[in-house]
Amino acid sequence: QVYLKESGGGSVQAGGSLRLSCRTSGINFKIHRMGWYRQAPGKQRDLVAAINSDGSADYSDSVKGRFTISRDNAWNTVFLQMNNLGVDDTAVYYCQTVWRSLNYWGQGTQVTVSS
Repeated sequence: QVYLKESGGGSVQAGGSLRLSCRTSGINFKIHRMGWYRQAPGKQRDLVAAINSDGSADYSDSVKGRFTISRDNAWNTVFLQMNNLGVDDTAVYYCQTVWRSLNYWGQGTQVTVSS
């Protein structure tokens, strides 16, 4: 059974930082592309960043230069370091992967940024 569990969300003031973690089980983690998505109230769920098995990464334009995605294959965990947070970064953040052609999601972790 595939299992993704996010942690690390919280409330911060604008300009602050948070580090999200997503621990996985049930997959051969090291070969999987892992993604972080976010969904603000009333909006669609959008890709924030993704990291491939070789460590190469993609970012949405809105977070480039502020967020960094990384992975630790020994711990089956993907991270999202978020710096210089702004109020527009407020959302529920979800960890995601694909296994056997199906999308799998964590339960999400709330990030709230206040001005």
